[in-house]
Amino acid sequence: MHWSPERKIHSQQSLEAVVSEWKRQGLICVFTNGCFDILHEGHVRYLSEARALGDRLIVGLNSDEGVKRLKGSSRPVNSQSSRAIVVAALASVDAVVVFGEDTPAGLIQHLTPNILVKGGDWPVDQIAGAEWVIAHGGKVFSLQFHDGFSTTTLLQKIQSKP
Repeated sequence: MHWSPERKIHSQQSLEAVVSEWKRQGLICVFTNGCFDILHEGHVRYLSEARALGDRLIVGLNSDEGVKRLKGSSRPVNSQSSRAIVVAALASVDAVVVFGEDTPAGLIQHLTPNILVKGGDWPVDQIAGAEWVIAHGGKVFSLQFHDGFSTTTLLQKIQSKP
């Protein structure tokens, strides 16, 4: 049987049903989000560490328009559909959903994950959705940042090659 990463990519509505079922089964759902424009070692390590905190990892992926607002008009390099497939193909990731807002706060309120995670460059009190998750009995973590890995740095390195 052919396995396809597309089966892990959800609309918000379909993901709500999946997460509800996971919770009914007693599984711990972890949520994180990001652009994941050019996947690199720092991303892979971060997502693996996030997944280790629970039973299922949900990744909220910034839409193309959201990435442009956050990173500038030259980004993203890869389209949201391409980024979603690449992230969904990772063994550590159980579900991917694209969101168009500047933050995933509304999505987090719909899903109410047990654990919310961001990279170490985000203090817990500045993580979108943290108050909601904590108010509903969940936990919020800022994982260690892996220095030396960044999409921006990779792009600068590529552009400086002769």
